[in-house]
Amino acid sequence: MANIIIPTPLRKFTGNETIVKVEGDTVKASIDQLVSKFPDLNKHILDADGNIRKFIKVYVGDEDISTLNNENTVVKDDTTIGIIPAIAGGKK
Repeated sequence: MANIIIPTPLRKFTGNETIVKVEGDTVKASIDQLVSKFPDLNKHILDADGNIRKFIKVYVGDEDISTLNNENTVVKDDTTIGIIPAIAGGKK
């Protein structure tokens, strides 16, 4: 099972779990299982077409999936997937 690290802003949707174990052979399958377990995450991670939102960065280990095979990046049992949501700034 791969581990998905849940960033602090999204933990309220996972019952404050920091790491969620998922099964899936790709990043997309793993993310799909994550939002299946925690449906409230869906609108924060996936767009209307079910794709990972453009402003969400996903890492497999230390590698941004955009430098690998994007959502089709292969996931193994010992893989750690990190989700990094965009952070917007406030007024100056």
